[in-house]
Amino acid sequence: MTTTSTPSAGRTDPGPGERRHLINVAYRLLGSLADAEDVVQETYARWYAMPRERREEIESPGAWLTTVAGRICLDLLRSARVRRESYVGEWLPEPVPGRAEWTGGSGGGGTDPAEHVTLDESVTMAFLVVLDSMTPAERVAFVLHDVFGYSFAEVAGIAGRTPAACRQLASSARRRVRAARASAAPEARQAEVVRDFRRAWEAKDIAALVGILDPRATLIADGGGLAQAALRPIEGGERIAGYILALMARAPGLEITECAVNGRPGLVGRNGGVVETVASFEITGDRITRIWAMRNPAKLRSWTAEPPD
Repeated sequence: MTTTSTPSAGRTDPGPGERRHLINVAYRLLGSLADAEDVVQETYARWYAMPRERREEIESPGAWLTTVAGRICLDLLRSARVRRESYVGEWLPEPVPGRAEWTGGSGGGGTDPAEHVTLDESVTMAFLVVLDSMTPAERVAFVLHDVFGYSFAEVAGIAGRTPAACRQLASSARRRVRAARASAAPEARQAEVVRDFRRAWEAKDIAALVGILDPRATLIADGGGLAQAALRPIEGGERIAGYILALMARAPGLEITECAVNGRPGLVGRNGGVVETVASFEITGDRITRIWAMRNPAKLRSWTAEPPD
């Protein structure tokens, strides 16, 4: 394992880097920054609830914390599948802003999410959506082993499976990732396509929008029953173009700006200064193939909270 604490003389509590590591693990496992922060808080509460003598017996606090956080995440993933049955419309992972776009905290005491979540390939919206298609055990095995480099013996201690079973789970998850992976355009080209999309949207140029969208493109919106959003995926470039122009017509004061969403070029829609939509994109070649539009205000707190004093 490459991310756990090592024992040091006179130290019985976790080091300062452990919290960031746990946030990174939990966000990838759950797809929610708010839930990840709750998991880390609960993990630390369990650590400090133990007598000091018991904590001193633990050779690696980081390993203990990761094991506990991983088990909490696994329980949450299992219960989430039941909760999703009553979720209104489509469910999407919570988008994370880049440092330049962040305006506040999501319950973490005003801490910049970009200071906690490493914005690499494993937190792009496309990757998180694939992770969400996995079973809870597959997701835990894959994220801990393939993303964070934990051995299968260590994963087994968290997942409650044998190392061999965890190896099979990770292998199955890997096949899902390979099957879903698109040949993404270079990031500079992605930014250009997103900019062209924004300009066409603002100009209400349906022909330009259709030209930017792949004919087989898909748009998925998450309103969670708290904001107006399509309850089912919208398929086809022409239908998507019509949908987003209708959205503009219903919100004449909508301001669209380019930003980083989960480390990739994206768009933010504000109305009256309030963030109402955060859009992520999958771009192949010169065309947009997928759009993920977050409209659920409960999942936009990182984008809308007031900055700390």
